[in-house]
Amino acid sequence: MFADADVIDIPPARHQRVLVLSWEYPPVLVGGLGRHVHALSVALAAAGHEVTVVTRHAEGAPLQEYAEGVRVLRAAEDPVRFPLATGSLLAWTMAFNHTLTRTALRATESGGYDVIHAHDWLVAHTAVTLAEHLDAPLVTTIHATEAGRHQGWLPEEMNRTIHGVEHWLSNASARVIACSGYMRDQVARLFAVPPGRIDVVPNGVDDRAWHARPRAVAAARARFAGPGPLVGYAGRLVYEKGVQHLVHAVPYLRNRHPGLRVVIAGDGPYKEELVDQARRLHLAETVRFAGFLDSTQLPAVLAATDATVIPSLYEPFGMIALEAAAAGAPLAVASTGGLAEIVEPGFTGVTFPHSDPDALAGAVDRLLGDEVFARRVAHRARSMVTERYGWAAIAARTAGSYAAARRDHGTFQANRAAALLAGGRPTVAIPDGNLLTGAAS
Repeated sequence: MFADADVIDIPPARHQRVLVLSWEYPPVLVGGLGRHVHALSVALAAAGHEVTVVTRHAEGAPLQEYAEGVRVLRAAEDPVRFPLATGSLLAWTMAFNHTLTRTALRATESGGYDVIHAHDWLVAHTAVTLAEHLDAPLVTTIHATEAGRHQGWLPEEMNRTIHGVEHWLSNASARVIACSGYMRDQVARLFAVPPGRIDVVPNGVDDRAWHARPRAVAAARARFAGPGPLVGYAGRLVYEKGVQHLVHAVPYLRNRHPGLRVVIAGDGPYKEELVDQARRLHLAETVRFAGFLDSTQLPAVLAATDATVIPSLYEPFGMIALEAAAAGAPLAVASTGGLAEIVEPGFTGVTFPHSDPDALAGAVDRLLGDEVFARRVAHRARSMVTERYGWAAIAARTAGSYAAARRDHGTFQANRAAALLAGGRPTVAIPDGNLLTGAAS
């Protein structure tokens, strides 16, 4: 859980002009980042702040609009197209930052901004350019790290480059926002950011959006459940989400609970391997890959489950845990990263060590075998989400981080200039081995 020491307590200015940079924003939704930036921006606007979001364009979306109190500018791709794929990600990012910078500069023509808020490394070049051009404080939210996504390793040149950009962006920011104490410690360790410049501000959730109607829940159960219990997963299908360990545990759970079904909602590059794994384990009738479910479908599916499993190997925060809890699903989560700070074992859910299919099976079995216990922890988790993770409170904490960045801007810039004069061009030294454990390569 978040301790009092983790939460900033700085009275924010009543009205701040904020320029937000994000590589995804509705209708572009790749992962959880776009939903986070959208909900936070709307909540900041509702609190009286003037918010402009500059993001990338999507086919059919307006290049500029005011929506839900937020001014949104979308940067169209240049005529020379760069494919958005793993092998060309760095080239695509550089091209994207060029058009993002031009669009952001147009946004500044209508007046100055009190703070620039960048979300992750993909907008780093635009963020630093604008902060220097406008002499405005930069605040960056690090949603995840490249080292964390690879369990501490940076296997390729691209991974090392991304790590270097994250290091540069973090150290160019007057304040860094981390979504959990776990991520605060990781940012401080990986990027040598003083802990005093890192604010822990958790993600939020609109719990009302995850309350599905009983008829929709019944329809979801009729679609995905069998004669036994229904187990669910929702999220991207990538290795670090640990879905392979859930699939590995299904034969045991099916033997313990005849008629069990598992619904896996989401898509991603690891899907084919997961489908092949389920085929090898003869789970074609038990495991259903539902694909991407939108915000009108997913709440009902989560609410229909007797247990929702989050088996992540790496999870900076664990947004899906809040969403599933808000939907009323009993939670079984890996005790890693931010998940360990959200779910209290035996009180708001059950936990298990990550990468341990046997422990996962045991945790899920506890929920499926004791319906009274499962409903009790689900009820507590739902109440916890409402009390602690509402977007109005998250926006207030974020505004406090903005105020701190503005307060310290002059000193921060003077210290950066002095360091540059004393040491010349800064470099990012990337050690060999595992960056999270210190293991030698």
